[in-house]
Amino acid sequence: MGDIIDLAAHREARRRRTERRDMSRVEILFDLACPFTYLMAERADRSLREVLWTPASLAALRGTLSPVEAAGVRAAAEARAQALRLPLSWPERFPADVPAAMRVASLAAEGGRAGAFVLAASRLAFCGGFDLEDVEILAEAAAAAGLGLEACLRAARDVTRDGQMEAVARTALAQGADRLPAIRVGRLLFQGEDRLAEATAAARGAAVTGLLARS
Repeated sequence: MGDIIDLAAHREARRRRTERRDMSRVEILFDLACPFTYLMAERADRSLREVLWTPASLAALRGTLSPVEAAGVRAAAEARAQALRLPLSWPERFPADVPAAMRVASLAAEGGRAGAFVLAASRLAFCGGFDLEDVEILAEAAAAAGLGLEACLRAARDVTRDGQMEAVARTALAQGADRLPAIRVGRLLFQGEDRLAEATAAARGAAVTGLLARS
C-alpha cells in the first residue's frame, strides 16, 4: 500500500512555491513612443535576468501630451541621457504614438522576443531618429529580434492588438502607475527608468529569499 498523500499540505506547498516564484518575477511595461523606454532598454538587459517585457499604451495611461508637456518630456529625457552618457536623437513624429510598432511589439512578446525587439526598435527611434511607423524601419527592428517579415507586417495592421495594450495600461493606472516604463517585481511597482536600480535590488533580494526558502 502506498503512502497517504496529505492533499492540504501538498496544495499549501505548491502555493508557497508559486508565491516565491511570483515574488522575484520581473515585468517591464513599456511604450516605444516613450524615450525613457529606450533609456531603460539600454541598461535593463545588463541589470535584470528573465525579464517579461509587456507592451502598454502610454496614451491610455496619461492621455495626449500638450506642446508644453512634450517639451518638458524632451528636456527631462535629454538631461537623463546626458547623465547616463547615452546618445539621444528625436524622431520627427515625437510625441505621437507608434501604433504599428507597438502591435509588432505585442507579437514579439507572444514569442518571448519582446526584449530584443524593444532594444532594436528604441535604438532606431531614439538613437537614430528614425520613424518606427516606416515599414522599412519596422522591418529592420523585427529582423533584429528574429521576427519574420510577413508576420511583422500582419501584426502591424492588426488593430485588435490595441485593446490588450490599453487594458494593460489601465490596470497599471489602477495600481498607481502614471508613467512608463514601469517595472513590476512581484507585487512591487517601480515607475520610471530612474527606478531601475531599486527594481534590480528588489528582484535580487526576492531571488535570494526564494533560494533560502528552497534550501
